[in-house]
Amino acid sequence: MMRHHWIRASHRWLGLALTLSVAANFIAMVFGPPPATITYAPLAPLALLIVTGMYLFVRPYLRRSG
Repeated sequence: MMRHHWIRASHRWLGLALTLSVAANFIAMVFGPPPATITYAPLAPLALLIVTGMYLFVRPYLRRSG
């Protein structure tokens, strides 16, 4: 599998992980203040989504210039 296919697939899975971690955060808030592990869980997928998203955004422009 080529690199951009792997990055696109990982971007999709990271989006799913972010969605599930945000949903878990809201569910935990129903039962009181959530622990820090739940509260900060969405930050890791979000940071990776930013990196992969920027790569996917810039990729067509890199292909044209090269």
